[in-house]
Amino acid sequence: MATKASELRQLTENELQGRLDDAKEEYFNLRFQRSSGQLEDFNRLRITRRRIARIKTILREKQLEAADNAIE
Repeated sequence: MATKASELRQLTENELQGRLDDAKEEYFNLRFQRSSGQLEDFNRLRITRRRIARIKTILREKQLEAADNAIE
């Protein structure tokens, strides 16, 4: 799974959206495990939250780039 920003920038917007949906679902499941006392590695919450932020940032960059190209 690509988690580095440079690897994520090579993906299309649809692929990024799919990765974002998967990461959000994983984060929800981790939060559920934490609340039920089943989560052992709390670091995964932080990693997943940062992955979501990274994907959202790159999606926004691509949207701004597309808007900038449309103006020109």
